[in-house]
Amino acid sequence: MPRLLLLACLALAACGADGAPEKPSDPGITISGEAQVGVVMK
Repeated sequence: MPRLLLLACLALAACGADGAPEKPSDPGITISGEAQVGVVMK
């Protein structure tokens, strides 16, 4: 049964059952995060 369910999900995904492909809203690369740079002296 689980194999049949998996195959059904893959078939629906392959045929576009979730709708037409959508274009990304903001093309390009976005980088976010935090970085720290420091010097350690011993």
